[in-house]
Amino acid sequence: MARLAKLRRVGRGEPLGAAWRVVWLVLYWPVSLFAKVSYRNLDLVPQTGPAILVANHISHVDPFYVAKMVLDAGRVPRILAKESIFAVPLVGTAMRAMGHIPVRRNTVDAALALAPAVQALKDGKIIVLHPEGTVTRDPDGWPMSGRTGAARLALLAPDVPVVPVAQWGIQNSIDLYGKRIKLFPRPQHLLAVGKPIDLSEFREGKLTARTLHAVTDVIVRTLRDEVAEVRGIPAPSGELYRWRRRDAKGAGDAG
Repeated sequence: MARLAKLRRVGRGEPLGAAWRVVWLVLYWPVSLFAKVSYRNLDLVPQTGPAILVANHISHVDPFYVAKMVLDAGRVPRILAKESIFAVPLVGTAMRAMGHIPVRRNTVDAALALAPAVQALKDGKIIVLHPEGTVTRDPDGWPMSGRTGAARLALLAPDVPVVPVAQWGIQNSIDLYGKRIKLFPRPQHLLAVGKPIDLSEFREGKLTARTLHAVTDVIVRTLRDEVAEVRGIPAPSGELYRWRRRDAKGAGDAG
C-alpha cells in the first residue's frame, strides 16, 4: 500500500547544509502542495553510506519529486545533471552549493567526467540520475533505452548499491512535450523504491562498450518492471523504445 511516511525527523537524518536549508524553505513546501505525493518502500533508501538511485523520467518536473523523496527518506540527494544547466547564472551557483554534479556528455574520457560522482560515492553520498538521459518519448510512458552513464558509474563504484525508483502520475499534469500543463485537480504522484539491482555478473568483467550497454539494459528493464508494478499493468515485452534526437518532431523508433 502506498503511503507518505517520512523518515526524516528533527535531529535525525543526513545534515542538509545551508544551501539545502534555503531550498527546503523556498521549494519544498510548494512542490509538496502542488501534487499529492505518496511513497512505497521508502525504507529501502539506504539510511547510511553511498548509493546510486536510478529513476525513470516522465516529466520535466519529476526530478523535484525524486529529490523530495530522498529528503523525506532522511538523506540528501546529489543529482547528476547536464553541464549546460550549471552555466545558467545563479542556477549553476545554487546547484554546486547543493552538491549536485555536472555531467560532460560526449567527452573523450568518460571515466574522468564521472570522477566527481565517484568521489561523492566514496564520501558516502547518494547520487541520483535518470538512465534515459531525458524525459521518455515512449508513446505509452515506459522507460526507453538509456544512456550508459548510470552503468559506467555503477561499474566504477562496484560496491555501491544501485537502487531503482519507479514513479508515475505527475506526467498527466505536466507534459511540456505534449504542451500540457494542468494544475487542477491536484495531481497524484507515486514513487516506489525497489531492492538493489543485481549487477554481480558484470563486476569482474572489463569495462567495454558491450558491457556498458548490457548493464544499461538490465537497469532500464528493471525500472520498466518496477514502473509496471506501480501502474498495476504488465510491462511490455520486447525491445526498449529507442528515441533519436535527430528524428523529426521527436519521433523515435521501436527498434
